[in-house]
Amino acid sequence: MKTSGNTILLTGGGSGIGRELARRWHDAGNTVIVTGRTEGSLAATGEGRSQLHARVLDVTDPEAVATFAERIINEFPALNVLVNNAGIMPLEDVAQPRDLGPAEDCIATNLVAPIRLTDALLAHLKSVDDAAIVNVSSGLAFVPLVRAAVYSATKAAIHSWTESLREALVDRVEVIELAPPAVQTELTPGQSTRAGYMPLDEFIDEVMDLFAKVPTPAFIGVQRVRALRDAEVEGRYEQVFGMLNAPVT
Repeated sequence: MKTSGNTILLTGGGSGIGRELARRWHDAGNTVIVTGRTEGSLAATGEGRSQLHARVLDVTDPEAVATFAERIINEFPALNVLVNNAGIMPLEDVAQPRDLGPAEDCIATNLVAPIRLTDALLAHLKSVDDAAIVNVSSGLAFVPLVRAAVYSATKAAIHSWTESLREALVDRVEVIELAPPAVQTELTPGQSTRAGYMPLDEFIDEVMDLFAKVPTPAFIGVQRVRALRDAEVEGRYEQVFGMLNAPVT
């Protein structure tokens, strides 16, 4: 993936990792389009950046996605990079009967929406030079967090889908997986100040360094995520699972 001269569409660009990636890519010489549900937060992402464009989109709405895809290609025909970043992380007790609405929303946002948006833009991406798809998974794709069981499952599915997509599109569209560790954002309440989580600016710095490698790694994983990513192959899965899911005292 080129470091500059791209036209990048990034979902979930109104806060957190998405906002900071969008700003860094813009400042590196890319045109960036960010989507999200809230116009105000998207506008804040692009404030003061002339080539960072905000577009409201509910990625869980099939009709809205289809209409958006057609419109964005007409508006930005040079679009060559799609970053599927939008996601939600409901915390839940899966051992109890519960309202499944949050779990269904999580699956729709984290898994179905990236598949749908990719499908809507795939013919265009296959027709342009230097095309890339970046799917944001999570360290929890490799070792699940029990209190975020459905979230972890969606990210495991994103990892699997990305592996298949990469092979299906080999030599036509570059497919990259970005797997964050626990980062200080507001993905869950209070997470942006939680001790032990990776500061957002440090995470973005390391991610941008990885994207600058030639060739771009197929898996973008900062050092902190390796404990989860490599747990099974290194024979540490049960230990890491236990530590990750130990009762909070």
